[in-house]
Amino acid sequence: MANLNINSIKDRTFDAIVIGSGMTGGWAAKELTENGLKTLLLERGKEIKHITDYPTANLMPYEIEHRNKVPQDIIDKNPIASRCHAFTEDKMHLFVKDDEHPYIQDEPFYWFRGYQTGGRSLMWGRMVQRWSDYDFEGPIRDGFAVDWPIRYKDLAPWYSHVEKFIGVSGNRDGIDVLPDGEFLPPFGMTAMEEHLKAILQTKYSDRWLIAARCAHITGNYGHFAAQGRGGCQHRDQCRRGCPLGGYFSSNSSTIPWAQKTGKLTIRHHSVVQKINYDEKQQRATGVTVIDEHTGEETEFLAKIICVNAGSLNTNLLLLNSTSSRFPKGLGNDHELMGKFVGFHNYRGKISGEFEGLTSFATQGRRPNATYIPRFRNVKKQETKFLRGYSAFLGSSRPLLSDRSGIGAELKDQLLNPTYGAWRVGSGMSGETIPKESNRVQLDSTKKDRWGIPLLKISIKYDDNDELMIQDYHDQMEEMYTAAGIKNIKRTDDKGAPGLDIHEMGGVRMGRDPKTSLLNEWNQLHTCPNVLVTDGACMTSTSTQNPSLTYMALTARAINHIVGELQS
Repeated sequence: MANLNINSIKDRTFDAIVIGSGMTGGWAAKELTENGLKTLLLERGKEIKHITDYPTANLMPYEIEHRNKVPQDIIDKNPIASRCHAFTEDKMHLFVKDDEHPYIQDEPFYWFRGYQTGGRSLMWGRMVQRWSDYDFEGPIRDGFAVDWPIRYKDLAPWYSHVEKFIGVSGNRDGIDVLPDGEFLPPFGMTAMEEHLKAILQTKYSDRWLIAARCAHITGNYGHFAAQGRGGCQHRDQCRRGCPLGGYFSSNSSTIPWAQKTGKLTIRHHSVVQKINYDEKQQRATGVTVIDEHTGEETEFLAKIICVNAGSLNTNLLLLNSTSSRFPKGLGNDHELMGKFVGFHNYRGKISGEFEGLTSFATQGRRPNATYIPRFRNVKKQETKFLRGYSAFLGSSRPLLSDRSGIGAELKDQLLNPTYGAWRVGSGMSGETIPKESNRVQLDSTKKDRWGIPLLKISIKYDDNDELMIQDYHDQMEEMYTAAGIKNIKRTDDKGAPGLDIHEMGGVRMGRDPKTSLLNEWNQLHTCPNVLVTDGACMTSTSTQNPSLTYMALTARAINHIVGELQS
């Protein structure tokens, strides 16, 4: 029973409650408070303050105890978290520990989480690409999943709204499969990448290599100074936390902006147990929160509930929000919730070497790569697999040192390295098909330390994914060969789903309440004062990094429901 006497009802009542302070939670808080709503932001983890709470941000390599290598005993204790490419000594403190937050794997799945202010917005890859109608229309073309209730025109102004605020570096490339946005100056491409780009333009009509669009400030500095943010310094230490605010995170941008309104209250160490539903009013009335440390329960009340806990945690929370009206979970009349989960296929990689362009080398650092937008099955079905893939690509010339001598000779050789041949590497981002068998559900017996059922995950690759990996390797090798790249090596890392960190779906959008859970405004069909705008809302995954779309959906949904509230 929630303790209703800790504070007065007035102190526990807000216009809106936002669950989760990550990418979309920060945006929800910003939009709500800017519209004048008294908002409570609930974060289940610790507080991390921008600038002051990034302990490794400015450390030199020699100041990191193990030179950024994670000690084996920590890897042994965190067999899941340690599989993430970002789990290194300088930022492993941002990941949840495996033994403190267990879950059940019916099929191998790597679930990476960050429970702190800003969530995973401190650790993300910062790549941002818009969707086009080719992406929104994917399900209706091939019959998998359900039709999206929106199209590009519905989201385009909100993409612009988000891009102008977060800062996006990129080129206006004029590609129909990847709409242009509101861009700051792009990061440069290497000579090797410019060479490959020219080859693709000559040989193909539907393949492009472009500077990857990323959430970094590279211009219009006065505009972003109003947020207290500075420009990107090309340090490429982003996932440590950027004291300059050079890349977008909730900590550096949306949350401080919301705090300036005086309308935001943030409560950390707040594990949301359930969303409470009033059958007479036929709406959600608030949430029950468990203090992470004391276990004490408190009920908070609000007219609007925004669920932004992260895709899988959002599914967990809604499934656990049961009542007489919703015995299977809030809004879950047809037992769709937790099903049709999708992700991105990152397994395929390919590398090679190029012996030309020896008068050029790579200097300095950049925080992004280059990008090949999707080109398969865009306008018609042309392969044995459904949907398609995009790819990231990077290149560099390694410094080589001759270590064969001794004494002064060795010293001189180490101080005068030479450049090796160009090395080129690419990784795929493939669209997976949301299937009913790919699902999450609550375990019937096992619970966490707050008495909340553990999440059971049953998600795996299928034959469509395997065919896509083969095609990615074939097509990339063809493009590499055309550019004169040799010593080509294909790789399939065989990693389990989750390594992409792009889990999506389970509470999908759609037009029909019988086949979807959310309407076109991200409201639960059967409880419209509850919004879901994080990755759980996605009907399909496409190939683009999804965070920009999450943020645009959030801004759009919040402004719609505020309009309903004020009308």
